[in-house]
Amino acid sequence: MKISVRELIITSLFTALMAAGAFIRIPFPLLPVTLQTFVCALSALILGTRLGALSMTVYMCLGLVGLPIFASGGGPASIFDKGFGFIIGFIAGAFVIGTISAKHEKPTVANNLKALLPGLAAIYVPGIVHMLLIMRIYLGNDQAGILMILSGNLPYLIKDVVLFTTIAFAGASLLPVVRKALPGRGA
Repeated sequence: MKISVRELIITSLFTALMAAGAFIRIPFPLLPVTLQTFVCALSALILGTRLGALSMTVYMCLGLVGLPIFASGGGPASIFDKGFGFIIGFIAGAFVIGTISAKHEKPTVANNLKALLPGLAAIYVPGIVHMLLIMRIYLGNDQAGILMILSGNLPYLIKDVVLFTTIAFAGASLLPVVRKALPGRGA
């Protein structure tokens, strides 16, 4: 895969934003809100499929080699953290969002939602599956079931749907300007 210096810099910027997004917590009555899903969606919408997924992959690799950039720290043992599946999901989400948004010429609210909502599913499916496997197999919690995991993640899912809807509306006017400033956006 050939990557230009400009693409490398912009991809690195989104990797750094993702790392920062893990630690920026916005207080909310029921749960703290981090900006990771927000950064994942933006990376895919702005950078496209290839570079958006690359920025999320670099984020995961940096955390796995030991940099404390995950919300729970870092290192190879992070694979056994209940939330690690969501990190894998960020790669899948960026890929899905970038792929679908590349098929639409104009980033309207409807087109953005058509890309963002399946991308959100691509983030949550590996996250939920990994969490269920870790709780049942690694932690030995035989009572952990899919309904328990889904209900525990429902507030986060609702928050992300609201956040992605906000991105869809804001992106309809902002994405054309940003994409014009970044010629050669990787699809």
